[in-house]
Amino acid sequence: MMRGIHHVGIVVRRLADAFGFYRDALGLPLLKEAVLLDQGVRAALLGAGDSELELLEPLDAGTGVGRFLARRGEGLHHLCFDTPDVEGALAALKEKQVELLDTAPRPGLAGQIAFLHPRACCGVLVELATPSPEASAHERAVASPVRLKRLVIGARDVQQTAETFQSLFGLPEVAMNSGPRVMLAVGRGALLVVPAAEVGGTEGMVALSLVAEDFQALNASFVRAGTRYLKGTGEVTVEPVSSHGVHLHISRYE
Repeated sequence: MMRGIHHVGIVVRRLADAFGFYRDALGLPLLKEAVLLDQGVRAALLGAGDSELELLEPLDAGTGVGRFLARRGEGLHHLCFDTPDVEGALAALKEKQVELLDTAPRPGLAGQIAFLHPRACCGVLVELATPSPEASAHERAVASPVRLKRLVIGARDVQQTAETFQSLFGLPEVAMNSGPRVMLAVGRGALLVVPAAEVGGTEGMVALSLVAEDFQALNASFVRAGTRYLKGTGEVTVEPVSSHGVHLHISRYE
């Protein structure tokens, strides 16, 4: 059982620079920061409603995250599901002969964690995490001006990708208007699977959607920070140059 999206991981060149947008302009509260030597990163978790964003700065170019940064630049890196029993979830996935990067849980910034191979999830690097009850209670108590609404995934075969996530993680489909898209619910958030052709041919994670508690205050913060973004009546689209490679859409509406 997946309780929700625990966080979405974002690779950045320098954590200090990324704080300028995600913590200061966007207003996400910093929950936790640490150097994880086994993963070769300096990492930070910032609150985004019921979910979080994890910023990852590689410690050197030879780490996995360092190689990702050299190959793809800054941007979306992985998706983490919150599960009450990461060890049990791994055992169930092993029975299905799912390809894993971790065969046993290990400590991480989000709690006890384990990664699946991207080949198992249609090109998406998926992490499973079981946070400690104390950490979960503390993080839920910290207010955030924006909430994670959904993660957009580009797919060559939308139906096959959606069925893979449903089969592996038990995610229910959300009714939508007819069209070549599938929405899957994950706690209060969602995964939206769209044709890769609609998102520049990109397969895997392509964009984040957030909901703002105070849309006018958010716009004012972006103006003060010099954030580059496009403003609509009920939504803003932040240019990736300001959001460290992430296509970010923020709405005033659910």
